[in-house]
Amino acid sequence: MKLLKQNSKNIEALYNRNMNYRRQSTIDKVQRIVEDVRLNGDDAVLKYTRRFDKVKLLARDLRVGESEISSAFQNITPEFIDTLKLIIQNVSAFYKKQVKKPCCIKSEDGILLKEEFRPIETVGVYIPAGTAPLVSSVYMTVIPAMIAGVERIVIVSPPAKDGHVNPYILAVANLLNVKEIYKMGGAQAIAALAFGTKTVPKVDKIVGPGNAYVTEAKRQLFGYVDIDMLAGPTELVVIANRCSNPDYVVADFESQIEHAGGLSILISTSKQLVKQVKNRVQGGIVIYAKNMDEACDIANKIAPEHLQILTNDPKSVAKKIKHAGAIFLGPYSPTPVGDYIAGPSHVLPTLGTAKFSSGLSLSSFLKTSHIISYSKKALEKVREPLEKVALIEGLVKHAESVNVRFK
Repeated sequence: MKLLKQNSKNIEALYNRNMNYRRQSTIDKVQRIVEDVRLNGDDAVLKYTRRFDKVKLLARDLRVGESEISSAFQNITPEFIDTLKLIIQNVSAFYKKQVKKPCCIKSEDGILLKEEFRPIETVGVYIPAGTAPLVSSVYMTVIPAMIAGVERIVIVSPPAKDGHVNPYILAVANLLNVKEIYKMGGAQAIAALAFGTKTVPKVDKIVGPGNAYVTEAKRQLFGYVDIDMLAGPTELVVIANRCSNPDYVVADFESQIEHAGGLSILISTSKQLVKQVKNRVQGGIVIYAKNMDEACDIANKIAPEHLQILTNDPKSVAKKIKHAGAIFLGPYSPTPVGDYIAGPSHVLPTLGTAKFSSGLSLSSFLKTSHIISYSKKALEKVREPLEKVALIEGLVKHAESVNVRFK
């Protein structure tokens, strides 16, 4: 456990942690994999599946068959299926409230200005299954895409040593009616989705969490496809004071450190709490703040993925927070509630990117088109100011395309 002090080099490194996340060796390795998949398609994907997942597949084995999806339910209890249905209901209810209505402006002169929302056609969802199969990531990514109206949703997930995708991942996908699932992981899976291969379809957007190689592949392939975000390891900041229960703080700390590379940080105005947590937890960071204003200032500079406020008046503290992926208020709102069951997606910005980006939402799967319609009368009214701006820019033909309509 590290105790960081204000204005120290260590705390500055924490604020700028995104600068140190990418390693040149990872960048180079991913670049080679991406280029190999671009040139060699399925053959490259199968080669890296053998190398990294230790599974030998043929091209026809990449797509999960219906029999494998059906057999996934054999070892899953009906009680767990009921649990999944309840969670799906919770997440769906949240995203149905986000459905947007297009804005529309009309004038008497015959102007129509409108914004139309259209879903992205094809989305690829990456579901990790290496150190831990992230079953919850299936419904946390697929549901908002479905409600947004995405026509084709494709799931990719690395196979286990037996050559099969984790049965719980398949079960959730089946409950959500996603039938197109491929056995592949890592940077090669991202490249296959971005470029398309003989077996794997090209998608328009890739979403979902992943390790450093998956994240770097998404970064390199942005432009061939859209991506949700460049996410690093999970992170939690807890703001607490002398009224906070130390047992809750310790338990919440440990829940995030449980993830590979997970980061937990306590910011507290209580020296006693700082000492207790420092002595009880292996790993993580503790920061002492003189008052709650300073605590919030530090939290805003960190801009964490998850922020838990365990003070006696969490709502007043939350008003001072500007940057956080998700904010959890009070002693009975631990981060795992958001990870699994509350409703909002757990795919959230990390590495300080909460300063300028947001978690996965319905908007992540929608694009807008602007509808512009002018009558001749309306166009004539704006003809002169339009021409002035066009001529200042030296774009004479722009002005002429308007003027020709009045000759």
